[in-house]
Amino acid sequence: MPRTSPLDVDIPDIQPDFSAPFFQGFQVIASYILAGAMIVVLIMLILAGASLAFRGLASDRMRTWAGENILWIFIAAAILGAASGLFAWFVNFDFGF
Repeated sequence: MPRTSPLDVDIPDIQPDFSAPFFQGFQVIASYILAGAMIVVLIMLILAGASLAFRGLASDRMRTWAGENILWIFIAAAILGAASGLFAWFVNFDFGF
């Protein structure tokens, strides 16, 4: 049996097969969930930033909540942005419209 070196091995290109019937539905459902979560976090971020920036816009309780949670909202926005970026990279981000 002849010895082969790693350079002699011919490895074909691997292409994923996305033709499973459920996969398109999974993409649409996952993209709706990601888009909805990103919209909710964006609205929360706008409300928290506006309540901290403008004193007369919100009550003291709202400003206290915003001051305590704005870092967590930023972290949630970063995680959702990273998840949607990975989703877009792997399976093509599609809102289903």
